[in-house]
Amino acid sequence: MAKLYFRYGTVGSAKTLNLLAVAHNYERQGKGVVVMKPSVDTRFGASRVASRAGLEREADLLLENQTELPPELFDSCHCVLVDEAQFVSAFVIDQLRELTAARDIPVICYGLRNDFRTHLFAGSRRLLELADSIEEIKTTCACCNRKAVFNLKSVDGKPTLAGPSRTLGCEELYLPVCHAHYLEKLELSADQLHDLLAEPEETI
Repeated sequence: MAKLYFRYGTVGSAKTLNLLAVAHNYERQGKGVVVMKPSVDTRFGASRVASRAGLEREADLLLENQTELPPELFDSCHCVLVDEAQFVSAFVIDQLRELTAARDIPVICYGLRNDFRTHLFAGSRRLLELADSIEEIKTTCACCNRKAVFNLKSVDGKPTLAGPSRTLGCEELYLPVCHAHYLEKLELSADQLHDLLAEPEETI
């Protein structure tokens, strides 16, 4: 049976470039590819999937929270690729999971794992729960040569923890950083960060 993959990384780790390279390789072999992205991602145009390296293509399907995947879209498909998967709803991800079994088509999702407060995005959480394969796309910290693990948000050049989790932007707004520089730039200790970001327990 085909697998559901979650390939995650911080901002600036070339996730979309990786996706576009995979799409190119499939199509060079004459195999059909379906590329999807959430409709909320309009940074490069409503339906464009674009890498900051300059490669781009049109998305075949824009995903809303309640999108039902049209079966006919996958009739000649050999691979499904999903960009910005952290913004995809659990409802859609559950369908992608089923697609791998019902159609024997691999689905590769690319996205962030955590928001700038270090909390999981909802789409990423569901992928971590369901994916057969979880792979990290690594990059280095913008401030040193250690591996980046967090996304640091800045407003007017000042690092911040304020604002909504879903704020689309480029390198001017977010930077990949290691744990040490995340704390340093926010001028917080680990204990202060824990207290500041503590989430209330979920109630049933």
